[in-house]
Amino acid sequence: MQDDRIDAYIAGAEGFARPVLAHLRQLVHATIPGATETIKWGMPFFEHGGKRLAMMAAFKAHVGLGIFDGSPMASGDGMGQFGKLTGLADLPPDAELAARLQAAAALIASGAPSRPRAASPKPALAMPEDLAAALAGDAAAQAAFQGFPPGARRDYVEWVVTAKQPATRARRIATTVAQCAEGKRLHWKYENC
Repeated sequence: MQDDRIDAYIAGAEGFARPVLAHLRQLVHATIPGATETIKWGMPFFEHGGKRLAMMAAFKAHVGLGIFDGSPMASGDGMGQFGKLTGLADLPPDAELAARLQAAAALIASGAPSRPRAASPKPALAMPEDLAAALAGDAAAQAAFQGFPPGARRDYVEWVVTAKQPATRARRIATTVAQCAEGKRLHWKYENC
């Protein structure tokens, strides 16, 4: 089923992007006849069975395409798995894209997640001496800090060490001690939202 908002999105895209977007849209519907369209995060998304199948996005100088077939999305060369597409010639062959779309539809049908969520714990950050000294000067703050889970401790340490100016670092240390003394994590304001 086609969505008028996708028509408007394609019409509003840069000239080089319109044929790419139109071709991708047609290919999705030809390959997965039951696919539906929607807009998410301001971009066209295609869904199958109410789950994400693929997405496309137009930028000033390129188009991005992502197919939710379980393969990782790119992390630096455009959005999606296919890099920065600047014309129809940049697209992989239709048969390859159709196979990826069918794989995504099969993944949806299986009920498996489209993106495996691999938990990779972040390495511990070294405690800065100035922060350790400030916490040691307030028993309640130090006890609360030590009682926080590793991620909450890391948030504070990272916040302190990323300060660019000594004055900013000093303010962040003072805030850390004050909030820890009250048993508050760095992002305490957002915990009950």
